[in-house]
Amino acid sequence: MSFEIELKERSGNVCELCQSTNNLTHYTVFSDRRSQLDSSIYVCEKCLNQIEKKEELDVKHWSCLSSSMWSEVPVVQVMAWRMLNRMKNETWAADLIDQLYLDDDNLEWAKASDDHLESDSEDMHRDCNGVLLNTGDTITLIKSLDVKGSQINAKIGTVVKNIRIVANNTEQIEGKIEGQQIVILTKFVRKSN
Repeated sequence: MSFEIELKERSGNVCELCQSTNNLTHYTVFSDRRSQLDSSIYVCEKCLNQIEKKEELDVKHWSCLSSSMWSEVPVVQVMAWRMLNRMKNETWAADLIDQLYLDDDNLEWAKASDDHLESDSEDMHRDCNGVLLNTGDTITLIKSLDVKGSQINAKIGTVVKNIRIVANNTEQIEGKIEGQQIVILTKFVRKSN
């Protein structure tokens, strides 16, 4: 039996975290000691995007963990623990963390990525108004900027289309102005609709 079929069978063809049936896919939780099936979870698109920090954490959505944390599948328990720890400032999430028991091996696995230590908002690129920025967005400059190493002066109100997110630096994005690819600080941009 193929891995995908086994995963669908194990999950009952629903998201193993929130029970959604929309846009399901598998997500692998890295483990060097477990099989592909044992280290994968079947999740919906909304859960996946929030796990991978591609969209803001929707605390209300994750109330589903109050039931999925009791799963007998270790990888589901590990993901529930990680997501609850991202929201540990919420009283209900802190209460659930106190109730959730992971054996030593699974707790070590849950802590292995340090993903649970980082605040969701720290890993997001945001414009001057706090609006989430993604690759492909269009932005407008809110300040005239001199481009280092060139004669270009990007004027206030300049529209930059199809931006790219700079990995590992939430204060920077890349975009083309007058045909030149430049780095722009997020505090000087506003997302355009």
